[in-house]
Amino acid sequence: MKRVVVVGLGIFGFHIAKQLYENGIEVIAIDKNKDIVQKIRDFSTKAVVADATEKDVFEAIGIQEDDTVIVSFGEDLAASTLLTLHLKELNVKTIIVKAPNEDHKRVLQKVGASEVIIPEREMASKIAKSIISPNVLDYIPVSDDYNIGEIAPPPSFIGKSFADLHLRKKYHIEVIAMKDVLSDKITLIPSANSVIKDSDILVVIGKEQDIQKIK
Repeated sequence: MKRVVVVGLGIFGFHIAKQLYENGIEVIAIDKNKDIVQKIRDFSTKAVVADATEKDVFEAIGIQEDDTVIVSFGEDLAASTLLTLHLKELNVKTIIVKAPNEDHKRVLQKVGASEVIIPEREMASKIAKSIISPNVLDYIPVSDDYNIGEIAPPPSFIGKSFADLHLRKKYHIEVIAMKDVLSDKITLIPSANSVIKDSDILVVIGKEQDIQKIK
């Protein structure tokens, strides 16, 4: 079973740990604050009161190379950097670190974080996109240029087949799946003759500006 270690149980870390645990992931939650650790006990496999910047904490829990570690120390760059260095020395492959800004992100990438996220910026971007293109329900970036997006089809698409719409030619996007929200039926790589219903959600891949053209 996949194991995730969440270090730092502020709002972000607490909710990440809780959601992972509720979805069947083995979660070890670590924080220096005893009260917060007490609260996470029901939402984690194991909850530990410790200063995670001390290297022996991870040796004590038996950290493995294939474990995922999520570091959420807020604006404490020194602690995030030190812990990232320790995890690299322990050969942990996946180190996801929360950062407050781009300067911290660059430092953490330099010392070995495999992924650095800025939650406030990413949430702001997501909300802005939902206002700009209200029928684009969600985005998942797959590269600097391409995204996977969930789209509620505009009225002009309803009742038409993909062959009728020529989405690749007109919008330069590919439909990789179609989901009927009423039946939860998912069709992967729908055929050209598939007809779009008003209960369908389209999962598409393409450049952000091309996905946003579908309004």
